[in-house]
Amino acid sequence: MNAERIVWIIPCFDEAARLDESGLLTLADQPFTSLLFVDDGSRDETLSRLRDLASRRPERIAVLAQPRNQGKAEAIRQGMLHAFAGVSDLLGFVDADLATPPSELRRLADILRSGDCDVVFGSRVQLLGRNIERNPMRHYLGRLFATCASLSLALPVYDTQCGAKIFRRGESVRQAFSEPFHSRWAFDVELLGRLVRPGRDQTGVPIARFREEPLDTWTDVPGSKLKPAAALQTGLELAKIAWKLRRG
Repeated sequence: MNAERIVWIIPCFDEAARLDESGLLTLADQPFTSLLFVDDGSRDETLSRLRDLASRRPERIAVLAQPRNQGKAEAIRQGMLHAFAGVSDLLGFVDADLATPPSELRRLADILRSGDCDVVFGSRVQLLGRNIERNPMRHYLGRLFATCASLSLALPVYDTQCGAKIFRRGESVRQAFSEPFHSRWAFDVELLGRLVRPGRDQTGVPIARFREEPLDTWTDVPGSKLKPAAALQTGLELAKIAWKLRRG
């Protein structure tokens, strides 16, 4: 087995009612795996529950508490910067509800460990023989957004918004997370844009080193923070990202 170590960044904001403690401990117990929870200024019992989890696996689980809520994008960015100060070879992020289950996260990590790519992200493709459970309305709105995102990036990407992404440690990835994201909800698209079209004096990741992997299992967990008004904001953010990419 490839012994490359992985750390999963898990952003949390008011997730006390949705934390799957059993699933998270299962993920933490995978070989060469650790978890870094980033509490994004939660107002409920999230932080205390995360610290309780960490006390049960102190060698595998850490908690980074942010003093105030700054949004998922910044929580992930802070977590990634914290992880870059450590020794992990692979760095990923995943949603706290584990809509992408531990078995799938391990499969994504094993694909990256194969050495054929530097970036792997899950894709929620509804195919025969796969168990992808999505709310129909969110699915079709997501397809519309994904099509626009693909056109903005000029990449044949199917699902930019799946909450499971993993990267091989490297300067290109560190640079991509070095500056705050302008987008609160569409930051996944902005992140991919930074990686494939880096700024001046920055290095990127060649398209051939990306892998979009259709998931076998994904479950839409109730309680999403993405409300109708946020969906509209996401569309506006995507338009800004497309404009910036065209300007270089």
